[in-house]
Amino acid sequence: MSVTVFAPETEARFALARRVADTVLFEGCALHPYRGLAAEHRLRRQSGVLVPPAWGADREQEYDFQHTECLMEPGADATVAVELRFLRAWRRTVQRARADGTFTTVPELRLGDRVLAPRDEGTVERVEAVVTPAELLDGEGVTLAFGRPAEEESEPVLDADGRAVGRLVRRCEEIHGTLRLSARRLDGPFRVLRLTAVAENTSPWAPADDEADDRNSALPRSLMATHLLLGLSAGSFLSMTDPPEWAKEATASCRNLHTWPVLAGESGRADVVLSSPVILGDHPAVPPGHPGPPDHPGTLCAPVAADGGLTPDGVRAVTGAASAEGFPDEYGIVRPDPRRAPAGEGGIDPAPDEVVVDGRPVRAGSRVLLRPGLRRTDAQDLFLRGRIATVESVLHDVDGSVHLAVTVEDDPGADIRRAKGSFLYFRTDEVAPVEDAT
Repeated sequence: MSVTVFAPETEARFALARRVADTVLFEGCALHPYRGLAAEHRLRRQSGVLVPPAWGADREQEYDFQHTECLMEPGADATVAVELRFLRAWRRTVQRARADGTFTTVPELRLGDRVLAPRDEGTVERVEAVVTPAELLDGEGVTLAFGRPAEEESEPVLDADGRAVGRLVRRCEEIHGTLRLSARRLDGPFRVLRLTAVAENTSPWAPADDEADDRNSALPRSLMATHLLLGLSAGSFLSMTDPPEWAKEATASCRNLHTWPVLAGESGRADVVLSSPVILGDHPAVPPGHPGPPDHPGTLCAPVAADGGLTPDGVRAVTGAASAEGFPDEYGIVRPDPRRAPAGEGGIDPAPDEVVVDGRPVRAGSRVLLRPGLRRTDAQDLFLRGRIATVESVLHDVDGSVHLAVTVEDDPGADIRRAKGSFLYFRTDEVAPVEDAT
């Protein structure tokens, strides 16, 4: 067995599958600004959570493993690239500075119109290997044991005058796991192997008495949004949902527990499999116009049945992300930077309800000229350049950025958008009050 950096061709083939996995599993909930203080946004129900064995043993809907089986026809001298991916939870606490130089943990820290609150965040972890079919067929196959140590980091919080008024403390707990890979040759004239991959959380942590019924205590020691990518350098996988007639019986005998493998990557090819805790069809794709999350998604906030994300540069934030300045969601609606979360309690923050743009107050009901293009490159934004829009609300996030939720004038679906809360979002330097528009 060799553990190595994937070859460029493997990286290219995995790229599309990763993009789907990031969007479905890491991206998270609806991508409009929302309050970071709302409890439901701190940590929402995840899928693909592999809990520590001692915590999940007596719980019917919790499990510490995923079991994947699929069929493959490896070509001559083929290798199998394997990538296990999951989110690791970091728990962020907020502390206020005391006069004596020490810190005390607080439920929130207000800095003018900014609010910093505790939350759970995530980083993407990977376990990668390249193996040969011969290694998989040999005895028990290949076992990859992995572990991550506990870590803690702090970040100072400065006020407008540059004085330290507190700090953010982020901590992740120690985790351990294994990935077991094996294969068995099927009887018959075809050169088909049943590939088995089992991902397990083997962390030795056990809950204290007061943690026995507290799922939040187990999540920092869990693997979240866990999924697996498999790639053949030569040969092909067989579809589990639409196998050839001769393989239907063998496909039906495959055991898949807490996950489901589908063909992924470029349409028309069958050399990549994505085994996901969210059931997908073969060759799932991100909707046209959706740039998907970045290489490093954001705060743990559940999607369809999955969750998650983290930000570029390790600066973790509040929901699985997209481009740095905004992107269209599944309806083609442009959202603000989803790596940022507005301040306040429960739901979209209406404050501040007014902001000054080009020296003029802008509030709900104001008319503005849209001027996208200063930082965005999305073609949908450019089509809106020069259009007049009505401001529906002014939203403020915890990082101090202001976003305007707008509907475009003459949009026949404006009433529906208002009813659904599906607005377009722009920063203040991307609009001008109509009176000042040139």
